Amino acid sequence: MIPFTCVRLPRLSLVNRILVTGGAGFIGSNFVHHVVATTDAEVTVLDKLTYASSEESLAALPSDRVRLVVGDIADFDTVDPLVAAVDAVVHYAAESHNDNSLSDPAPFIKTNLVGTFTLLEAARKHDVRFHHVSTDEVYGDLELDDPKRFTEDTPYQPSSPYSASKAGSDHLVRAWVRSFGVRATISNCSNNYGPWQHIEKFIPRQITEVIEGRRPRLYGDGLNVRDWIHTEDHSSAVMAILERGRIGETYLIGADGELSNVEVVKAILRHFGRPEDDIEWVTDRAGHDRRYAIESGKLRTELGWQPKFQDFDKGLADTIAWYQANEAWWRPLKAETEAKYAAKGH
Repeated sequence: MIPFTCVRLPRLSLVNRILVTGGAGFIGSNFVHHVVATTDAEVTVLDKLTYASSEESLAALPSDRVRLVVGDIADFDTVDPLVAAVDAVVHYAAESHNDNSLSDPAPFIKTNLVGTFTLLEAARKHDVRFHHVSTDEVYGDLELDDPKRFTEDTPYQPSSPYSASKAGSDHLVRAWVRSFGVRATISNCSNNYGPWQHIEKFIPRQITEVIEGRRPRLYGDGLNVRDWIHTEDHSSAVMAILERGRIGETYLIGADGELSNVEVVKAILRHFGRPEDDIEWVTDRAGHDRRYAIESGKLRTELGWQPKFQDFDKGLADTIAWYQANEAWWRPLKAETEAKYAAKGH
C-alpha cells in the first residue's frame, strides 16, 4: 500500500502580483519568503542593495516567482513601471539604524520621505493597493513603570532622525489616502528579530559577539525595554493587513514580547552556557528611548491574527541556530561593524 502524504499547497492569494520594496533587507526578505511559502503570488523585489541588504537572502527562492530589480525607490522612472505591473505594493524599504541616523541624517530623509512620496505618487497614478510598513519608534517612548502601551491613537513623538523620518512617511501615506484616494494601510511594528538581520542590530550583534568568544555589550544600565516579535510573525501580520485590512486604517503589530535589553542578553548567554553576568557595559547612546510596548488588539480582533512565536526563548533559540549555521554570511560584515561601534566607544 502506498502511504498517504498530506501536502500543504500554497493558497490562492487575493493579490497575484506584489512589489516588495526593500525585499532584500532583513524584514522585507523574510516577508518575501513568507509570501512564496504561503500563497501563489508572484513577487518583484525593488532594493537598492545597500550594506543592510543581501541578494543571498533571496537566492533559494524560485526564479519564476521572485524577481529582483536593483534600484532606488526615490527614482520615479524606476518605480513607475514596476508599480504599474502589480496589484499591490508592500513598502519595507527604509534606512533604519538609529545610530547611523545620528551620524548622518541625510540618507534617512531621502529614502524614508522622498522614497515614500515617490511610491505613493506611482500608486496614485496606477490605482494600486499600497501597504506601508512603519515602526513603533514614531511614538517616542514610555516610562519603565508606565503600564500603558502604544495604540493606534497614541500621539507621535519621534526622538531621532530615523523615527522622525518614519513619522513623516506615515503622515504622507495618510494624506495621500485622504487627498487622493490612494488605497493604503499602515502598520507600526515592535522590534523584529530572526534570520538575515544585519549584525549592527541588537540581537544579532550580541549573538555574534558570543559566537566569537567575546562578551556582549550593553548600553547604559541595560534596562531599556523593547517589545520583541519574530519576523515570521510580522510577515503573517502584514499579509493579513494587505488582504483584509480596512483602507486608511493603521494596525499595530506586536507579540507581547516586552523584555529589557539585559534580560535579552542574559537569555543569549544562557543558550551558550555562559554566566549571565558576562557582560561588557558601555556608554549609553544619545536619544536612547526607554521603553516601547505595543497593544495589538485591533489587529487580532479585526483580522483574527495571532503570533506563532509567543515564546520568545524558542524564537531566540531558532535565531541563534540560524546565525551559528550561517557564519559565512555574517563574518565578512563583523569586523567593519565592530570597528564603527568602537569608534563611537560602543
